[in-house]
Amino acid sequence: MAYIEGRVAAVPAANKEAYRKHAADAAAIFREFGATRVVETWGDDVPDGTITDFKGAVKAKPDEIIVFAWHEYPSKEVADAANEKFMSDPRMKQLGATMPYDGMRMIFGGFTSVLDENAKGKMGYVDGSLVPVPASNKAAYHELSAKLIPVLMEHGATRVVDTWEDNVPDGKITDYKGAVKASGDEKIVYSWIEWPSKAVRDAGWEKVFTDPRMYADAEPYDNKRRVHGGFMPLIDA
Repeated sequence: MAYIEGRVAAVPAANKEAYRKHAADAAAIFREFGATRVVETWGDDVPDGTITDFKGAVKAKPDEIIVFAWHEYPSKEVADAANEKFMSDPRMKQLGATMPYDGMRMIFGGFTSVLDENAKGKMGYVDGSLVPVPASNKAAYHELSAKLIPVLMEHGATRVVDTWEDNVPDGKITDYKGAVKASGDEKIVYSWIEWPSKAVRDAGWEKVFTDPRMYADAEPYDNKRRVHGGFMPLIDA
């Protein structure tokens, strides 16, 4: 399965086009260095949470929109090599000098794919999530996901991906652990659901919420600290 590098950032709404261009330029370089897919999505349905949420994860200001983005690589080795090349490429300096958002508040990390159900449909909308899961519950979490994913696919999702923390650094201002208030023994799950459109997604969730198969007797993680939101595609390279 693919190796994933996932990012979450806060971008001023007024900088949407500048960010899209900046991200497209970076995506071309990452593709050159081995990424098989680069996706950038723009916050559309990102709710406030009582304990955690995407806005708090990156300390978003009132005029900022959440970006949920990821790179897919065939392996961790390819991802590591790509990052080495990117950091030493002179084009990186130019991109770094023109960032249309606060990169210090961006959270990022590397994740290993555990579940990836793909119906190969066109992506028109994304639901993104961050979940804190006790390390000892890894098997239980993915067993539960394996039961729920077919229900999501049945109700319109075209791809569902669950990834497990591999290289998630601590940050000075923000990071994944702080985003979900993870305790010392908890790992981060970075996951997303692809839908052909927002309309299909909205209709799908209505069906999902009433489907008894979606409700487990016990959840192997604290759902109250799960961070989630809906996003429109900005770049899919």
